[in-house]
Amino acid sequence: MLKQVFYYLLLNFCLALSGIGQRRIDIIKIPNGTPSDTKIYMAGSFNNWKSDDERFVLQKNANGKTYFINLPDSLQKFEYKFTRGSWDMTEGNFNGKARENRIFKSQNDKKIHQVIIESWEDFFHYTFIINKLPSNTPHEAIIYVAGNFNDWNPGYVPHKLIKQKDGKYKLTIYSTLEKIEYKFTRGNWNSVEGRSNGKALPNRILERKKSEDHIVEHEIATWEDLSYKLSIYDLLLLFSAFQGILLIVALITIQDNNQKANQLLILLILVTMIALLSRVSTDYREVFQTFPKLILLPELILFLYAPIFYFYIQNLLIFQNKFPKKLFHFIPFLLILVLYIPYFMMDKQKFIDKIVDRELSGIFSAVGAFALLINGYYWFICRQVIDTYKKQYSHTHSFEQNLQYLNTVIFIKGLCLAVWIFTCLGVIGGKILEVNTLSLVERSTDSIWLVFSVIPYFMGYFAMQQPEIFRLPQQVVFFNPVDPVKVEENLAVELPTESILKDNFINTGEVENENLQPLKEKIDAYMSSQKPYINPKLTLNELADSLNMNAYILSKVINDGFNKNFFDFINSYRIDEFKQLLQTSKYQNYTLLSIAFEVGFNSKTAFNRSFKKLTNKTPSEYFNEVRGKE
Repeated sequence: MLKQVFYYLLLNFCLALSGIGQRRIDIIKIPNGTPSDTKIYMAGSFNNWKSDDERFVLQKNANGKTYFINLPDSLQKFEYKFTRGSWDMTEGNFNGKARENRIFKSQNDKKIHQVIIESWEDFFHYTFIINKLPSNTPHEAIIYVAGNFNDWNPGYVPHKLIKQKDGKYKLTIYSTLEKIEYKFTRGNWNSVEGRSNGKALPNRILERKKSEDHIVEHEIATWEDLSYKLSIYDLLLLFSAFQGILLIVALITIQDNNQKANQLLILLILVTMIALLSRVSTDYREVFQTFPKLILLPELILFLYAPIFYFYIQNLLIFQNKFPKKLFHFIPFLLILVLYIPYFMMDKQKFIDKIVDRELSGIFSAVGAFALLINGYYWFICRQVIDTYKKQYSHTHSFEQNLQYLNTVIFIKGLCLAVWIFTCLGVIGGKILEVNTLSLVERSTDSIWLVFSVIPYFMGYFAMQQPEIFRLPQQVVFFNPVDPVKVEENLAVELPTESILKDNFINTGEVENENLQPLKEKIDAYMSSQKPYINPKLTLNELADSLNMNAYILSKVINDGFNKNFFDFINSYRIDEFKQLLQTSKYQNYTLLSIAFEVGFNSKTAFNRSFKKLTNKTPSEYFNEVRGKE
């Protein structure tokens, strides 16, 4: 006891003397998770083991991360420990358990003593148990755990798992971190664990529970360096990209009046290919380590694909936007590009560290949510364009155009959006319920890309099997009310001699309903005598030319006089003709569809739909009814 008091007095006396020789203890490393504002004290035999003695609090070095304390040169030997202010928060060994007292022994030629604090006894502990290793794991392999609790050191000896008698591996670590992230390795990052398909495994995550210890059991699916294989999922995405190349070559050779639409389709397929290739390649360690920033491309393309597809639909069906208006649609893409520029310019290794440490997960989540809104909006307006086209098309054409290609693509996109929304809801629900949804997100994301990759297959099928899809007839000219002066100048119809009808039309630009009867009779007489409806490609313009009538007036008479659109008007004559032919001996051995083609229908679907709409019966029902009466 007297000896301890003597050392204590001597130490204080020496510290009070400036300029006298001192020895210094440097703490060159403290445990990860140590609070940044914590005080570290030195307690030992020289101060009666007082854990919070302010006279022996360590000072921070200039870097703000390490600590030091100066000791008098006269101290030769004493025992000590470091604390954070109490014996409940004293230093421990690497696994967080109590460590033996440190012993200071002065050496004449050594002025600075460097030490490491491995852990603190109050750190929360986690017990990792590996129940199963991959079958190709080398027999002599040593398994380590690397994480944010040991600076992601893949071969840190104190964190080597111990093989148990039952063949399992076990290790207990200690940390004050509220959330730890980690992976298992065989001593370096080349031999880190991976997913069952050999791809990179996202960091494992554990949330701290203060009420109880963590005992976590694991199975390692594979090692990245021992599993180089393409999964079926990867092969499908890659094959889709390859299919896109063939389709682009085929589209370049097509010569038609939809070159602008086909150019947009080529661009659309090209960005799809880039997205698919980036998606597959960055899942592999070698590619990711060499070109890590490829991982940003699929995110960018999400904002590029939607407006390009919208322009394609517009150019294919209705009209072409002016260039300045097109630029407006790319504002979201430019915003995300500006957001990502700092990451494209970032040092490669620093960027990789941010990805591995999941520091960008918040940004990716926000960008993904924004992309969902943008793609959902464009899906909706594409549907509107197609619906508007169908509606107006029926006023100018007598045949159904095969838009099943576009409808199917829209359906596929809608399916992707549905899975996307489901994924977002799952993530939000997981955060609320504190459930790990990483597996759900991965599977849903893979499903979205898999469905998305089907589109090139589908486009390729229609390009080869039905090339006319890419050779649509000239764009429809939709007729709107025109200026009365222009109507008078372009009037080519032989109007009835009644001056009232002519005056009404010229003065108002409209044909009054009570004056439609003469025009109805003229049109009906021509339809009955000339049977223009037999032409399966008959349009409003063609019929107006045949009648020597203005197309707008013809549309007005059909809509208001016959209470039908042009499509139903022409098909009503075809159905009447079908009924007549059905009862003639010449067509007794014809199939119903053959007769339908004879009267001007261009498809079975159009025939069945129109027949049902105008007669409230199917063709088969009508046929059986007619045969029954005979």
